[in-house]
Amino acid sequence: MDDLLQEFIAETRETLEALSGEIVAWEAQPADRARLDAIFRFVHTVKGSCGFLDLPRLGRLSHSAEDVLAQVREGKRVPDRPLVNAVLAIVDRIGELVEAIDSGTSLPDSGDELLISALEEGAEEISQASQPALSRAPARSVRLNVDLLDRMMSGMSDMVLARNELARRLRGGDIDPTIEAALERLSLTVGEMRDTVTRTRMQKIDALFSALPRMVRDTAAGLGKSVTLHVEGSDVELDREMIEMMRDPLVHIVRNAIDHGIETPQDRRAAGKRENGRLVVSARQSGNQIIIEITDDGRGIDTERLIRKLVANGRDEARLRALSERAKLELVFEAGLSSKDQVSEVSGRGVGMDIVRASIEQIGGRVDLDNMPGKGLRLAIHVPLTLSIISAIVVGAGGQRFAISRQAIEEIVTDQADAIRIDTIGGAKVLSVRGRRMPLLNLCEVLQIPRAKNDGPRMISIVNIGEGSYALAADMVLDNEELVIKPASPAVMSTGVYAGQTLPDSGLPMLLLDCAGIAHVAGLDFNREDEQVEDDEEVVDAELGMPALMFCDLDGVRRAVPLAAVDRVEQVDGDNVRFAAGRFRVTIDGRILPLAAQGEIEGRSRLNVLRLKDGANEVSYAIDEALDIIVLPEELVPAREPGPIAGVALIDDEQVELLDILWVFDEHADRGGDDVAPLCLIAGDKDGWMASFVRPLLETAGYRVVTQLPAGETPAVVLSASDAPAELAEKAPVVRLRNRRAAAGAGDDSVYRYDRAGLLSALEARVAGKGR
Repeated sequence: MDDLLQEFIAETRETLEALSGEIVAWEAQPADRARLDAIFRFVHTVKGSCGFLDLPRLGRLSHSAEDVLAQVREGKRVPDRPLVNAVLAIVDRIGELVEAIDSGTSLPDSGDELLISALEEGAEEISQASQPALSRAPARSVRLNVDLLDRMMSGMSDMVLARNELARRLRGGDIDPTIEAALERLSLTVGEMRDTVTRTRMQKIDALFSALPRMVRDTAAGLGKSVTLHVEGSDVELDREMIEMMRDPLVHIVRNAIDHGIETPQDRRAAGKRENGRLVVSARQSGNQIIIEITDDGRGIDTERLIRKLVANGRDEARLRALSERAKLELVFEAGLSSKDQVSEVSGRGVGMDIVRASIEQIGGRVDLDNMPGKGLRLAIHVPLTLSIISAIVVGAGGQRFAISRQAIEEIVTDQADAIRIDTIGGAKVLSVRGRRMPLLNLCEVLQIPRAKNDGPRMISIVNIGEGSYALAADMVLDNEELVIKPASPAVMSTGVYAGQTLPDSGLPMLLLDCAGIAHVAGLDFNREDEQVEDDEEVVDAELGMPALMFCDLDGVRRAVPLAAVDRVEQVDGDNVRFAAGRFRVTIDGRILPLAAQGEIEGRSRLNVLRLKDGANEVSYAIDEALDIIVLPEELVPAREPGPIAGVALIDDEQVELLDILWVFDEHADRGGDDVAPLCLIAGDKDGWMASFVRPLLETAGYRVVTQLPAGETPAVVLSASDAPAELAEKAPVVRLRNRRAAAGAGDDSVYRYDRAGLLSALEARVAGKGR
């Protein structure tokens, strides 16, 4: 609101200055319709703005003047001297009020009614006393023509390129220190001017979002739906040209979300959803991109319906069904396709998402879809930098030069540094730098260009894209420059790995890399959810044997574990591992998990852990490091006796032990499951000894232990002191504990209280006997 008020003050001032002589000229020539219309438009605009900005005093004055001027336009009043004086007085008072609002001072309203009454026909003429000049704050803003801003930006771009060329030429030889200092000052000044000029072109994206609430309301009402709109990130700034070019695509996407995505209230109730649909439109900055997301909680995209529609239009059904899920989802962008059977004001004509994508690609952007059938759709529009100047790192790969936004780079290292280690896990490269692991991508491989003949060390950029970080290897790092970025052609931008193009001082065009797009194209998933293997060779190999994860164990031995049992591999702090309740346990994600290991655990500051699941239970297994994903051969040599090792397999002429998953879960999984565990009632525990010392043993063995019987439940077995009453036997089989080691006689079936094996055996026998 502050921005709107300042804009209102600036516009009113400019109009008042231009209008100061118009009223007097209109008095001299009452028939001059053009001047009358100009004065009328001014008071009308002021009146409308006052209603929106909640300025009732200004609104009352301007409304009165508007009514009188409307009568003059209709020929009902003649602009005589008293009327002109009254209008002049109100215009002067409007100027005074505007200055008072700008300076934050108050202005008495005692004379407002007198000015309004002077507008009435036949009213006494207001004397026009000479008034002192208004105390006015210095102007803090000026209105410029958009073309002038464009010329400023173009000139700034040329200045940056000239500065870059000058710096390059001076670096080529010996440079005078005084010249170097002058160049440094020039660079600093150019950088500050660049930031200032760039900001003149920026607008808050609220200018794009402000029309959405009304549009959503009207569209939903017309379709008989109820939709709640949430707008986030309105303060994000975007180039004004981008805002205008994004307006139509955004409107189309939002209308599609309401029409195609969000169901009717009846359908939502049937699907177990609330009647009000939810539509979220958000904007955020990610590196050198602006990302606009439109998310709804509707039905999502039905790819089967899209295929049926395309088949009806003459497409090959077999080829369509052979597409990957992502490619099937992309069918929504097919030209002439509409999933609606009936034509409406909103949709059904087959003119839609293909036009949206084409419009976004024309400005160097791209559209991503994240479909959740039955739950909704998230559509993300990635808008790259257009006519902007950014600080970039220039890297070399395959004999070519590419730019990376310096804002996205955390640090640059060499692959031969002591703190760097590169491993291969499952055919993928993983970089470890100072205990931190991340995926490693080769820029030449991503861009599918051959690497230049260079046996030297590779330079690795640690890139952060908001969702996570990854490492990007290039042949060399060449320079640090400030570059003018413009959109590349749609064919280049559609690859998803470029954010624009630039022309550096060398005169050779250079592409700006899109770090987030590279991660997307490479299939990096920083959430580690729904991971899928898309390599055809791996899929074929998986059909010939059991996939397994090969790892180096804590004792230095290479072992393997079936991949189906591995939920994930995590690294935990050594402080999270404790020997408690008879075994090692680790705290992960707010849970305590049993920790199995073959080797020394204590004394390690960091520990790699396999999280193993069998559907109902979870066990963690400590390892040294994960090595690779392999396929186990059909022939395995079994172990001679039960234990942690199920057998041994021959992998690349090396004997690799196979971890026995059954043994791991049998020995280390926390037994339980209250719905199936037998209920053991502790009775006659006067001193609390059994509850304190025996209860943990029984719960570890898989019993559900209580000291008071829950209502409606029957114990499977009762554990009692030797002097407990005999009527407990009526409820369930009883196991009695005695204090003495030796039994009292041949008929004494009690168990010595410290005989763990005997106690568990007796409980098991009683429970089994009751079952029979």
